Amino acid sequence: MKIELPQVGESVTEGIIGRWLKQVGDRVEKYDPLVEVVTDKVNMEMPSPASGVLSSILVEEGQTVPMGAVIAEMEVEGEEAAQAAPATVAASEPENIDRTGTLLKDVAPVGPTGSGGPVTIPPAAQATKRYSPAVLRLAAEHDVDPSLVTGTGIAGRITRKDVQGYIDARRAAPKPAPAQPEPSLDEERVPLTPVRRMIAANMVRSATEIPEAWTVVEADVSSLVELREGAKADFQRREGVNLTYLPFVVKAVAEALKEHPIVNSTWGGDAIILKRRVNVGVAIAAPDGLVVPVVRDADSLSVAELAMAIDDLATRARAGRLTVTDVQGGTFTINNTGALGSVTGKAIINHPQAAILNTEAIVKRPVVVGDAIVIRSIMNLCLTFDHRIMDGAEAGAFVSDVKRRLDAIDASGPGI
Repeated sequence: MKIELPQVGESVTEGIIGRWLKQVGDRVEKYDPLVEVVTDKVNMEMPSPASGVLSSILVEEGQTVPMGAVIAEMEVEGEEAAQAAPATVAASEPENIDRTGTLLKDVAPVGPTGSGGPVTIPPAAQATKRYSPAVLRLAAEHDVDPSLVTGTGIAGRITRKDVQGYIDARRAAPKPAPAQPEPSLDEERVPLTPVRRMIAANMVRSATEIPEAWTVVEADVSSLVELREGAKADFQRREGVNLTYLPFVVKAVAEALKEHPIVNSTWGGDAIILKRRVNVGVAIAAPDGLVVPVVRDADSLSVAELAMAIDDLATRARAGRLTVTDVQGGTFTINNTGALGSVTGKAIINHPQAAILNTEAIVKRPVVVGDAIVIRSIMNLCLTFDHRIMDGAEAGAFVSDVKRRLDAIDASGPGI
């Protein structure tokens, strides 16, 4: 049987074979870890789809292949007998075929006049291959030397299908990397890891395919700061989880997405696809690169539940223990760059989503409240959005709604 690279999400189109966990000739049981696959979303161990013996590995470690591609072959019990059955049936069929004429076997060839004299074929003519017009035409169209094609027809004859298979294989073969200049003595060349390569490809795809626009608003989170400061110690004792600002932001964003469904969508070519579920991805800097695990149905969770869900995902992301399910199905992404000290930034959209929000560092600033200048805790909310899906009015309304919800947090309200 052929083993294919499984589809793991609508935005994941290819993967890198990281490491084969079984070798050719190994006995493999169904669901045994077979190969490590690296995508721009997650590293995963792909289980064997059946029990059998691994007969061939078609994609080597380090190669990039599209999802759904055949990467290996396995001999499964009972498969060989099933494949041989048609040949047995064919052999048992009668030799009498409904056709005019009789095929003579083991007779001397006749001359061109039918005299019965033997025909001598020169050695040069015996070595010359003959190709059908269809084979020659297809080979010429694709600049293929027919002599390089292995024939599968009668007596090794090359068929049109053989030429097409040669063309397809040549297209699928990895292109040689362009020669790189040798680094000078004051430079160091750092090879790309599979994860870094996948992130780079996804970022280029997003920047190439999505016409992005950007907007930013200031949120007064003074009451949020006060509420968190008063609740974090008790929350840590009660739940064993550090209470950060992020779950409050995710709560505000999830509620705003319900009010502005155009932001919770994807581009469908001839339509805009609105997502009914609010699944918020949270960008996390893991040791091997950026990952975006997903908090599902974030609009139905409390701040406390969001805090625990985010902490669980972040802990497992940094330990390299995320599963494919953890990174599937996101409809919107939050990038908490404020944790790195950033105060304003433009993120690249997590393709194929409609937008991404940067939550920046909270800093104290003098602001005008009424007729007085006061010191308030301010956080910038920076939204990058797909201008095919929405205009500035819709994007501005959404991010202003997030700001309003954060501004309205009451520090004297009920506990977390």
